[in-house]
Amino acid sequence: MIQGIGIDLVELSRITSWTQDKFIERILSDDEKMIFDSITSEDRKLTFIGGRFAAKEALFKAFFEGDKTANYKDFSILNDLNGKPYVISKHQSDKMTIHISITHTKDYAMAYVVIETL
Repeated sequence: MIQGIGIDLVELSRITSWTQDKFIERILSDDEKMIFDSITSEDRKLTFIGGRFAAKEALFKAFFEGDKTANYKDFSILNDLNGKPYVISKHQSDKMTIHISITHTKDYAMAYVVIETL
């Protein structure tokens, strides 16, 4: 059964205007920061952080419906060996599957999340 659906679209130019170091500290988990720090292209760094921000906003919409008790670092979005994103979260139960898709262009990043329970 579907428990929640979330979608978010981020305009990447907005992210460049924010204080990046503070934004990165607020948004990325430690595992995500390690990946971010290994990226050498500034354009790729921007799409990475934009995609993670959109994904976490979509996760909040799917999980919490306005509840502000969680924070961005409660979620880590990593990639499997084929590049498919997956979520690690303390809010996820064993009976729950999180489906996530992230896409981006030069100007936008978008994420779509479906939370399914048995």
